[in-house]
Amino acid sequence: MQTTLKRHLTNRFPELVNQKFLVACSGGLDSVVLVNLLAKLKLDFIIAHCNFQLRGEESDLDEAFVQELGKTSKRKVLVKKFDTEAYASEQKLSIQLAARELRYHWFCILLKEYQLAKIVTAHHKDDNLETFLINLSRGSGLEGLKGIPEKNNLVARPLLVFSREDILSFAEKENVKWREDESNQEVKYLRNKVRHEMVSVIKSIHPSFLQNFETSRSHLEESSALLKDYQKFLTKKLLDKQQNRIKISIKKLKKYKPIKAYLYLLLKDYGFTQWEAIVDLIDAISGKAVYSKTYRLSKDRKALFLEPIPSMENNEWCIPLSEKEISLPVPLTIQLVDRIESVDKNILYADKETLEEKVVVRKYRKGDYFYPFGMRGKKKISKFFKDQKYSLHEKENQWLLTSGNEIIWVVGKRADDRFKVTPETKNIVKISLNI
Repeated sequence: MQTTLKRHLTNRFPELVNQKFLVACSGGLDSVVLVNLLAKLKLDFIIAHCNFQLRGEESDLDEAFVQELGKTSKRKVLVKKFDTEAYASEQKLSIQLAARELRYHWFCILLKEYQLAKIVTAHHKDDNLETFLINLSRGSGLEGLKGIPEKNNLVARPLLVFSREDILSFAEKENVKWREDESNQEVKYLRNKVRHEMVSVIKSIHPSFLQNFETSRSHLEESSALLKDYQKFLTKKLLDKQQNRIKISIKKLKKYKPIKAYLYLLLKDYGFTQWEAIVDLIDAISGKAVYSKTYRLSKDRKALFLEPIPSMENNEWCIPLSEKEISLPVPLTIQLVDRIESVDKNILYADKETLEEKVVVRKYRKGDYFYPFGMRGKKKISKFFKDQKYSLHEKENQWLLTSGNEIIWVVGKRADDRFKVTPETKNIVKISLNI
């Protein structure tokens, strides 16, 4: 096993051969064997152990065991205690998800602090099979059925080429000691249930099932690679990048069948999960949208628009009228003039006496209204947007100029009648939008 791992690391994980890295060790069979193997290969690594404080004295004994393992393997051990139950309660997470978040957050801190190449974990073939079955039961697509990735930007999993049986055999042969976590036998956890009640039965019926699964998973990896190449081609053909958003022509999109599969291929990297709702967007009315955690896909007439969800920060700027030029959030020039000169939608003339000493440039708020220039009555800004046939994107990017709580100008679109220049005006303020 040691020789096989050395060859595998050279071929697939050269960064672990040439650089210092972090090894996650719980004290259980898999991670202890990993530490032993890497130490025998004389690689440069630090051991990290998480004490989640979920099993009382047993958790502390695990910690002490890993500390001792560090001494025998002559490797530095870093330990972190977590109040996992409190964190799970605060974040409304299961204990398993809470532990995962805490663990990887700490590991990422250690990577930067100690300038380490990777986090190395002890996942193996059987873990991959369990993950495949769990994802299959949840209706996962191709990506989920590929199982656990061999590595990504942060994590490397060099033991995925070995089975649990391989690891146990090495431990027995080398007289490796480890800690048993009794919770691993409890079938109330999904993964344990799959391991003890599904995988064990499948293996008893079909002894070569694990190896056959690896062959099938390899085929899925190859299919995934082909799809990634096609995804690049399709992205160039259908996604039209426009400044800070992407336009997708519905007419072009409808030429591809099945449309749901193509939408998934185009949008899967943006965190969306509501694929039926995304398909429904195609024939929805303008303004409808579907959200991921960080992106929004919206319908506007004959296209779908993909863009980051707008930040609510820095949506208000206070500007003294004494300023002559401002660049943020929009480029404006402020002048005192003697008379109205050229008239343009990008120029506002206002009676200085009707304005406060400072004006504010901000975004729309619910309930905003103004008195459109040339009209007697007031109008809600939302109604103005609707009449102007604003898209969702246009609404969110429209700036308003205000004095006190009153809107002076829908910038670049319409002035408010209450601040207009009259024959009695003594001082005229000219504010120009520089576009």
